[in-house]
Amino acid sequence: MNPQDQDVRRPRAIPFHLVNGHSPLHPSFSAGRDREERDQAFDSIRSSMGPRKEPIDLDSLHIDGEPSAPTDASQQKSARQYEEVGDADIEDIEIRVAARDGRDEAPLTPPATSRSISPFTANPTVDFEGLSWPSVGTLDRLRERTHPEVAEARLQKLSGAVRTILECIGEDPDREGLHGTPERYAKAMMFFTKGYEENLRDIVNGAVFHEDHDELVIVKDIDVYSLCEHHLVPFTGKMHIGYIPSRRVIGLSKLARIAEMFSRRLQVQERLTKQVALALSEVLKPQGVAVVMESSHLCMVMRGVQKGGATTTTSCMLGAMRKRAKTREEFLSLLRR
Repeated sequence: MNPQDQDVRRPRAIPFHLVNGHSPLHPSFSAGRDREERDQAFDSIRSSMGPRKEPIDLDSLHIDGEPSAPTDASQQKSARQYEEVGDADIEDIEIRVAARDGRDEAPLTPPATSRSISPFTANPTVDFEGLSWPSVGTLDRLRERTHPEVAEARLQKLSGAVRTILECIGEDPDREGLHGTPERYAKAMMFFTKGYEENLRDIVNGAVFHEDHDELVIVKDIDVYSLCEHHLVPFTGKMHIGYIPSRRVIGLSKLARIAEMFSRRLQVQERLTKQVALALSEVLKPQGVAVVMESSHLCMVMRGVQKGGATTTTSCMLGAMRKRAKTREEFLSLLRR
């Protein structure tokens, strides 16, 4: 091969500037032109958002009458993955934007950053003086443990009510198959709702330990059985509980016992999920708590729409789990493994 052919096949030298006209190395680049193109792009995005959707500068948001929250220095330390947060300071600012509808005043959530604090979790959550979230009449039921005759009178009253139900649906409570059914059902109902007699103090029973651990702790697939308070039929499923400790951990079995205590009541799944999360937050004061529940409701299977394959998923995130998208995503990804 002669030297001329080699010169022809030799690749051409790469230009000293990039071919992209937006590159600052390109001869035609100018700062004014780049700024003009950015302004045009912003104007086009803003015009497409409409009058009710405006871009928000998150740094400028603050609660009315208060200065903007300063940047937390601990967030700048890369060696620490999580920072300690309390329920009272889950959110430093309150997001105030125009609602899509005048009847809808719920604050919107900035995408990919955090979820706004729930307005239903700011109040004191657990009563340690006897019962946890007691209902009317449950205190009397708790006291009946020391008065067997009163407990027996309650059981007889419930048995009579069941007998009345059997009569109302056209059955004969005295036939052989139903003999003793009112009493058996009364005892079963008292067991189904035994969570009313329990409280968080006795369930935990001091099983909280000091431990230098600040990573996720997750207990998955806790079987849950409860009664729908709307139709008094069961809904069953699994609950997943996770938390990030703040120098204190709880015995793993206690997570399942807390779920059992609140599920053995007349419930709706949304409230059950939140009660478990708030109770764990009250006991441990952790950096964050997450509870996810998946269940099937027989009120949708045996009656009504009768959709046997339908499942319901609810979640409650508190602390770092609610505030940080990456922490929340880590928890959910571990659940899917």
